[in-house]
Amino acid sequence: MRRYDLPDLDAVDRQILAELQADGRMTNVELARRVGLSAPPCLRRVRRLEEQGIIRGYHADLDPQVLGWQITFFALVGLETQKEAVLSAFERMVTSWPEVRECHMIRGGGDFLLRLVARDTQHENALTSRLTEAPHVLRVQTMPTIRTAQDLSGVPVERETEPA
Repeated sequence: MRRYDLPDLDAVDRQILAELQADGRMTNVELARRVGLSAPPCLRRVRRLEEQGIIRGYHADLDPQVLGWQITFFALVGLETQKEAVLSAFERMVTSWPEVRECHMIRGGGDFLLRLVARDTQHENALTSRLTEAPHVLRVQTMPTIRTAQDLSGVPVERETEPA
């Protein structure tokens, strides 16, 4: 039983994805060595995965606390209406705020789940006020994190596809 219509990826493609997801900064030569290819075909595969949109980009993983972002919190936001114009306007507004690191439209219990960072409690309170005073916002529930046991980016890369 096929759960999803997944791109056609062989074991080498999946290994390339897993390796790059773990360390997107490694050289193509090192990646090729790890997946058992020579450098040119490995680079062709990486470029194909980028062109297909499977690899969306590369980034550095920064430590927020070292950079002065002491608080991470989530906000569950309910709007007055679910009209597309209101939903889109809210998304445009919050995604323009640098402190909003994730914005998800959700089902059940609210309309949006946001992950935000703040420098301190005063900054967190100011962000919460901005949310509650925003147009069409009916309710905001904030949930500050106490600690984070796991913070992984990306997705699990299965080494083999499931049988059909």
